[in-house]
Amino acid sequence: MTEILGYLGALIIGVVLGLIGGGGSILTVPVLVYLMAINPVTATAYSLFVVGTSSLVGAVKNMQKKRVDYRTAVVFSIPAFIAVYATRKFLVPAIPEHIITIAGHEITKNIAIMLFFAFIMILASVSMIREQKEKPVKTEKVKYNYPLIIIEGLIVGVLTGIVGAGGGFLIIPALVLLAKLPMKKAVATSLLIIAIKSLIGFIGDVQNLDIDWPFLLIFTGISVVGIFLGVYLNKFIDGKKLKKGFGWFVLLMGIYIVWKELF
Repeated sequence: MTEILGYLGALIIGVVLGLIGGGGSILTVPVLVYLMAINPVTATAYSLFVVGTSSLVGAVKNMQKKRVDYRTAVVFSIPAFIAVYATRKFLVPAIPEHIITIAGHEITKNIAIMLFFAFIMILASVSMIREQKEKPVKTEKVKYNYPLIIIEGLIVGVLTGIVGAGGGFLIIPALVLLAKLPMKKAVATSLLIIAIKSLIGFIGDVQNLDIDWPFLLIFTGISVVGIFLGVYLNKFIDGKKLKKGFGWFVLLMGIYIVWKELF
């Protein structure tokens, strides 16, 4: 029964991505861990593949509409994919199985990853709940702040590598502030950045983990079908209004994960 719910969760992940253009991937790890009973380390690896593939589908659609700023995508992607690959290849395997014992409660590697993931979920939920009004961006030649871009890319890469989420809630504001992109173009460009860094990060896992390819491809395929279903439903449902409601759901989910892992 839980396995059926897990595949249904894969469909919902895609539908949310299709409806609101992002955020759905934050559900991938909880679905894999709690419904499909997959180890958190493996679940974050699988999530990178699902997130990367789903984002690539969205990026290709935006490429057809000429919304992607390729130069900005390359500049942001390089530090991000280096960081995410190094995190999956070296950092995650180096985390000890036993981290610390607090008041007789052992914090293991798996628990620590889920708690950190819950923290990222709560941060992402806040960005979804807050009203983000698009400000008019003056047309000007982009001047890249390379030191800030490198730092931002490294931070997002490490976070993505640990939790397996796309990090769009961090990338999009950076593209608007550091590259002066309009919001629609920032969202479209972020999808290509997320696709590149997630799929390259997953390569680090292929070398470390035994990947169940039939399951992963079926799960990812269902998510991609969900994206197209979400895009279709977008004609009837206001994605912006849905985004705030989904943000509250993600917040509650993050709090639930903290409670489940600690208590």
